[in-house]
Amino acid sequence: MNPTLKIIDLKALVSARDFNTIREETKNWPPVDLAELMEPLSAEMEAVIFRLLPRDQAAGVFSYLSEERQKELLKAMAREDVANIFNAMSPDDRTSILEELPATVIQQLLSLLSTEERAVASQLLGYAEDSVGRLMTPDFVRVRTEWTIAYALDHIRRYGKDSETMSSIYVIDESNKLVDDLRIRQLLLAQPTDLISDLMDFRFVALKATDNREKAVEEFKLSDLNALPVTDAEDTLIGIVTVDDILDVAEEEATEDIHKIGGSEALDEPYMKIGIPKMVQKRATWLVILFISEMLTATAMGQFEHEIAKAVVLSIFVPLVISSGGNSGSQASTLIIRAMALGEVTLKDWWRVMRREFLSGLSLGAILGVIGFVRISVWAKLFGSYGEHWFLLALTVGFALVGIVLWGSLSGSMLPFILRRAGLDPATSSAPFVATLVDVSGLIIYFSVAAAILKGTLL
Repeated sequence: MNPTLKIIDLKALVSARDFNTIREETKNWPPVDLAELMEPLSAEMEAVIFRLLPRDQAAGVFSYLSEERQKELLKAMAREDVANIFNAMSPDDRTSILEELPATVIQQLLSLLSTEERAVASQLLGYAEDSVGRLMTPDFVRVRTEWTIAYALDHIRRYGKDSETMSSIYVIDESNKLVDDLRIRQLLLAQPTDLISDLMDFRFVALKATDNREKAVEEFKLSDLNALPVTDAEDTLIGIVTVDDILDVAEEEATEDIHKIGGSEALDEPYMKIGIPKMVQKRATWLVILFISEMLTATAMGQFEHEIAKAVVLSIFVPLVISSGGNSGSQASTLIIRAMALGEVTLKDWWRVMRREFLSGLSLGAILGVIGFVRISVWAKLFGSYGEHWFLLALTVGFALVGIVLWGSLSGSMLPFILRRAGLDPATSSAPFVATLVDVSGLIIYFSVAAAILKGTLL
């Protein structure tokens, strides 16, 4: 919250029904700060305050409230107040709220909109859920190529107040097709008698309404602009997407990937808001899959029951060597998934990644192998642990760590490529899944190395 703003006891003012003070004290508050101030209040008290706010300010405050509080307010507010807020909201903010509501509620709210706003809302909701069309707003300024700078500036003054942003002005031809974009600075510095066409270079970046949201995030990263135009299949300019909406999308995508990497389905709500049954449902699926997968580890252990019975000391180091492989695989998987998300790595880079992970895995395995060898040697010298064949046991653990860590790095780095190639989300190759995979194969590597080195001694 802005520290320069005077804190208002809204609860006391509402209880005292001092509505004039509320109007006076809140009129200059930014919507985001006022929404934060109102969050602790009950939905009934917030409904009272919303009736006192100017229509545009109320719409702005509503868009910053949490999803749960928005739903509570819709129930608490009078039909007329809801209509005023939704008609005053920017189309993109209104769409983000409507798309989270049940279909019956959406129809009720759409009926409260004016004919013009209802047409806009219906159009945006008609696009696919993860498309750019759901994010765009039709509130922007466009000019024509044949206009003079003076005429264009007059047009901007007349219609610019309703624009979502004024950083860019979009140029269209006689068919309403996008032909260029101009910075407002260019118009302000040009001569009044110059034509819009004199400023054009025909270089611009645009999104399609059907594009995926992830593509929009990438385009914003590359273009470094505050807004991008959106066109239909025939290149007709139909809207713009602003950076504030893209930042929300980027946050959602990153959160979803983090949840999946952690071995859980993505939560649709904030952690403290989601119900326990729904959270259990989101987490149970992967836990069951991983639990069943870990049964393969027990099966693999059973295959080496004879070796373990002859050299029980081998079982002491099973958690050590297996966890090292799982950790290295999780590291590699996480690094590659994030690199894919940032566009640093593509499918064609798989061979380069494999070579890098081979060298990295070999080096990391050697480091851990040396540490394991030294640890067993020191304990054997100081405490007489591990019997007379401690040196061979130390070699077994050391070489097994090299192989297991190397295999973990290669498996963890290649799984995202395999999933992406199959058209699946690479984040699904989460750290727990990689760890489970490496556990089973790591046991085979460990006991195979032990069988080779300890043959004729402990085995």
